[in-house]
Amino acid sequence: MANVLRLSLERLDPMQHGQLKYAASFAAEGIVEVSLEADGYLRLVYDDRTTADVLTERVNRLIERFSRGEFGFKEHILYAREGAMPYRGDIMNELIARNIIKVLEPGLFIFREPFSHLLRFFDDQFVERVAKPFGATEETYPAIIHAASLDKTNHFTSFPEHLHFLTHLRDDLDVIEAFSESIRQAGGWKQEEPLDLDRNMAKPKFVMNPSTCYHCYEGLQGETLEGEGRIVTAVAKCHRYEGLNHNDFGRLLDFSMREIIFVGKPEFVRENRMKAVELLKGLAEEWELDCVIENANDPFFTNDFQVKASFQRQQEMKYEMRLTIPYIGKSIACSSVNFHSTAFGSAFDIKMGKRPATTGCVGFGLERWALAFLAQFGLDEAKWPKALLEAYDAWRARQGLIRS
Repeated sequence: MANVLRLSLERLDPMQHGQLKYAASFAAEGIVEVSLEADGYLRLVYDDRTTADVLTERVNRLIERFSRGEFGFKEHILYAREGAMPYRGDIMNELIARNIIKVLEPGLFIFREPFSHLLRFFDDQFVERVAKPFGATEETYPAIIHAASLDKTNHFTSFPEHLHFLTHLRDDLDVIEAFSESIRQAGGWKQEEPLDLDRNMAKPKFVMNPSTCYHCYEGLQGETLEGEGRIVTAVAKCHRYEGLNHNDFGRLLDFSMREIIFVGKPEFVRENRMKAVELLKGLAEEWELDCVIENANDPFFTNDFQVKASFQRQQEMKYEMRLTIPYIGKSIACSSVNFHSTAFGSAFDIKMGKRPATTGCVGFGLERWALAFLAQFGLDEAKWPKALLEAYDAWRARQGLIRS
């Protein structure tokens, strides 16, 4: 049975309404829907696994966490561009109706042509147009990472809701045979059947990797770099569990992230980071995008949200390039440009001389880029920006693909 609870957000700055909506979906297992209402209320639909009293207490706890308090949130728009956006339809419904996207479940998709081609094309462009100007060297990373390495990034304490632990049946013949027999007797895998994790499963050593750059720092652990620093690029499959937020296409369970990663002296990282911002501006102009590049903060989940988020904004440690999705009248962050100071250099003992290395990165969410582009220009290539279409045709020719 579905129940509805509405809670006033008058104590919370509107700037944090989106953060609260995101976090509220984790308040209890019984929540089936979370939405923001125009009159300043948060609406929660929930089933009988939880109660109104429990939800009220937990959401009020989150409201207190995300209130500004004494910490200001600096806003700074570095760049804004208005694009024509000739397509205004519901691109997701069109992609699904035309069987270009197959929804396996919220946040998990199969991508078919031409969306799958666009993913590869955008990745190629980001390598050619952003990574190569820096002389970045290419690396290849696995989709999993040591839990011990992820712990060093403070991901466990900053974004605990994201975690996807990887484990396996214990190396025990009795456990393996009993598990196999139980599946056979049940007539196959039953999601609703409880699995005795303590008895059957090994303690996890690995976690699904939530961000491409973490492997770069893990790979440099204990090294002392020469010169001004090092620049590498890689694309990796990343994984973040985001609960009900997977109903939003921008929150994928499994997604592709291209990054250009800077490791070196402070000025080396700062200068290259701002050069990356200029390169993003160039892409926006050439591709005629409706977008903004602005100061931002990570969606920290924990009690020290105010301190961490305010510090990021005050120090301008994170910029986001947000592309407009016209049919919903909102934007999504498709790229971020980050400055980490010496956090990762210290955590992984990466040195420049005797000092911890400074790090930064620029990231591209490939699925978000493809969706945002199609949301603005549609599937009809006749309406695409001339410069991008020329680049796309040249890329297809190199790939031996026939233009549809």
